[in-house]
Amino acid sequence: MQTSTAVPSVELPGLDCGLCGVATCEEFRARLTKSPDLIKRCIHLDAGSQRRALLRVVEDPASRGPATCTSGTCVAPIATDGSRKWVDSLGREFDFVLQHFPEEPGPREIIIPHNPMLTREMEIKKGDVMIGRPLGMSCGCPVTHCGEVRDVDPRTGVITWCVTGPLRPRQEGFKDIGYYIAEAYEGLIQASRNEIKIGMRYYFQPDMCMLQWRHSGLVNYINRSASGLQVRLEGLWIG
Repeated sequence: MQTSTAVPSVELPGLDCGLCGVATCEEFRARLTKSPDLIKRCIHLDAGSQRRALLRVVEDPASRGPATCTSGTCVAPIATDGSRKWVDSLGREFDFVLQHFPEEPGPREIIIPHNPMLTREMEIKKGDVMIGRPLGMSCGCPVTHCGEVRDVDPRTGVITWCVTGPLRPRQEGFKDIGYYIAEAYEGLIQASRNEIKIGMRYYFQPDMCMLQWRHSGLVNYINRSASGLQVRLEGLWIG
């Protein structure tokens, strides 16, 4: 007899601490339905947190269907059932959530260290676990980013990595590049509030942002795919 992998109603702490590698307890609860073993990542359950709250499973945005494109304008499926609140943790509205590619462990970020020579001096290569913090006009995020390197240009120092959260650096060690400039994000839009156009600036929220803050970026690439609307956003800032 096959054993069910369904997860019982689990009371999570509701702290949104990000120590499990996911931005919020609500998102973590959603992932438990597919990967029950992830429950071991929550360090607060054994501590008996008094702030626990029963969290619902959020709707899978991929079920809303593919995006459509015409003449440089694309429309991702619109969420009209009230399942998505288009506001960040500070109550500010945004246009869409930027999801990461299914085959990658987290959002794809293109960066350059404040000292580009570090890319060569530290021998940064694909597969490295790395940490750093975006400083100044390139976002000014107060949280140290952690992730896995996907591509490196040793001539310019530009690095493409997937931001994954603090779990892997804690377990495996890391290379610290210090402050860096966030040049671009690449990812998928699976639902949006309005049409997406090349050359337009939008407010968006990265799917795994630990602060759940809205970002802003200029769309300069659009491609329709089976997984959603693939976009590249440059000219980044937070707020």
